[in-house]
Order: sequence, then C-alpha cells, then structure tokens
Amino acid sequence: MAELSRRDMLKAGAVIFAAPMGVPEKTGWSTQWDPEADPVSAELLDTGAVPEVNRLLWDWTRNDQPLPDGLPGYLRDFMTKARQVPDWADTAKLERAAQFNKSRGLYLNLLNGVGGGMLSTAIPKEAWSVYYSKGGADMEDRVAKTSLLGFSVGSLNAYRPDGDCIVQAVKTRLVHAAVRHLLQQSPHWKWSVPITQEDILVTWHTLPTYAMRKLRDWQVPISAADSQAYLHVWQVTAHMLGVRDEYIPQTWAAANAQSDQVLPPNMGPTREGVELTDILLGQLAEQTSPASVSRPLVNALARYLVGDQVSDWDQIKREPLWEPLIATAWPLLVRFREGLIPLPLVPEIAWTLDEAARQYILLFLTKARETKIEIPATNRPEAS
Repeated sequence: MAELSRRDMLKAGAVIFAAPMGVPEKTGWSTQWDPEADPVSAELLDTGAVPEVNRLLWDWTRNDQPLPDGLPGYLRDFMTKARQVPDWADTAKLERAAQFNKSRGLYLNLLNGVGGGMLSTAIPKEAWSVYYSKGGADMEDRVAKTSLLGFSVGSLNAYRPDGDCIVQAVKTRLVHAAVRHLLQQSPHWKWSVPITQEDILVTWHTLPTYAMRKLRDWQVPISAADSQAYLHVWQVTAHMLGVRDEYIPQTWAAANAQSDQVLPPNMGPTREGVELTDILLGQLAEQTSPASVSRPLVNALARYLVGDQVSDWDQIKREPLWEPLIATAWPLLVRFREGLIPLPLVPEIAWTLDEAARQYILLFLTKARETKIEIPATNRPEAS
C-alpha cells in the first residue's frame, strides 16, 4: 500500500507519528506482521525443532553473549540480524533512561505492571492471544515471562553488553511469531493473524505512553532530557520487537496522538479479559497486606490506576472504603517522595500503599528471575 508523504499528511491535518515517513493508511499496519521472524518460527514449529532450540537458548542470557552452537542456520541468521540495535540508538540517552528508571522505579514498575496489566486485559485481541496461547494455562508463569522484558527495559544495564534487554526482545519476537502461527489453528481464535504491527503498538502505548501520562498527572518533576531518554529506550525496544521504524512515535506528542488513535477502538470487555484480570489481581493480593484487606486494597489500587471505564470492562470490584483513601493518599505519597511536602502531611494509609507497591515489584522481580522466555510449541492445551 502506498505511503503518504509528510506534506500530504500535513495538508490533511493529520498527525505525523514517525520520522522520516508518515504513517500509512490505517489498514497498512493492521495487516502487517513480521516478515523476518514469522517464517523462522513457522519452520521451527513445523519441523519439531522448538524443544531443542529452547534448550539451546536457555543459557543465552547476555546481550554480548555469542549465540549457542547447534542452532538451525536460518534461526542463527535471523537472530544475528535481530540482535543488532538500530543505528539511530543513542547510547547517552539509553544510559540516562537507565538512571531515570532507577530514580522513578517504584512508580514505573507499578504503572507498567498493575496499570499496564489491567489495560492489556481490556484489549480483546490481546486478552484472547494470552488466554488461548500456551501461556494462558499458567498465568503465574506467563506474567513472570512478560515481566522479564519489562524489567529488562528498566534495568541499569538494559542495552549494555552485560545486560539482557536484547536477549529478551529477540526471544519475545520469536514468541510472537510462534503465537501467530499457532493461534490460527485454535478453534477459539476469531480474528485474522494475531499480533500485527498495530497490535504491538497498542500494547506499547499501555506501557511508556500510559506511564508518562500518569507521571505527569501525578505532577512528578521530570526534566526534558529524562523524558526524552525514557521515550528513547522504549523506541529502541519497539524496534527490537520488530516494529517498523516508520511506525514508532518520535516525540511524546506523537506518542500521545498515536495512542489516542489506536487504543480506543481496540479496547473493550471480554470474558477472557475478566478471568485474566481476576488471576492477576489475585496474585498481587497474595503479596500485600493481611488477607482480610489485601484484595479490596488491590482492587481499589487497580481502579485508581486505570479508571472506571477499564475497571468496569475488567469487572474489578468497586471498593467504597479503599477507593477514596487511595485517591487522597497516593498523590500525597508521590509529593512526599519528590520532596514537595513534609512527612507530617502524609497519611498513614500511604505507607500501606507504598508497601503494597514494593511487594508487587519484589514478587514479579523474584518470579521473573526464576523463569526464561521460551518459544511455545502448542496453544493452551484445552484450546488446541
């Protein structure tokens, strides 16, 4: 499909989402997948090579680590190319993003984990992709594997030689390609080929775009340089996941505009999304305060993070006691952490929320370290 020029887009009053090219017509990126990764995963699946490849890649864990011997030649060729960061990656910005992630880790991990998780279960195609793929049968393991990439992006050494963000991104790209191949064979899958370029960006916007918007809402002080660095590390990650460069937003204004374009039409309620939400919040509740109050607190926190519309789609229970407390206490906790108000103004409930957030992060950091991303060889067992 022909792509519009920047001049044509401006004449039409449209928003330019990516440089150097304008965004193609809507049907373009919603019917494009990953022409490099897709045939590779399909060949691995069709030849029964997945178990052995997963075994060989189990100990491939560092960005600078050579690929293991024994991989099929076509897979080695793909991975050799896929592990190369784009030539536009800015090392200084990536280093600054690492420091920003460290200083704002509590907020970002909460937003990307709980907030992003609740948004993703309210995206029907994503909820179905998760539920009916192999990972849907063991959500604790699935969440841990998903957390691997998220925590890698936020780590201090994400794209350094001793980091693992490149490793996690390449493995995730192969997983996406395998899911595309497998889900079409499931009797439950009702759409065309899953995980399009658009679908990946829909999910992308539930992470950095959503997180930055919430940080701004909470009035967290963020310098222009930190803001740009945080965007940049996610731009690089989008590229590493196989998103075409012309679709990756180049500014926060472009990201916000693109998010407003793609999120609303791709969101809504599903039975699968409701079930996944309940599992996710149940896992979090197990790690927080005493059992008598943990799930209500988690419900209220989730509703606070994503709002009533998404919460209602996900059927997150309303908590009349906790919701107003969180709405009052969390902004004060943020302001205290940023040195904007003194300790006496922070209500006691804020420290319960603080501990809940810390326990959540500890839970998924711990579980993420216990597992590794693997290429699936089947769909969800009862959904094959």
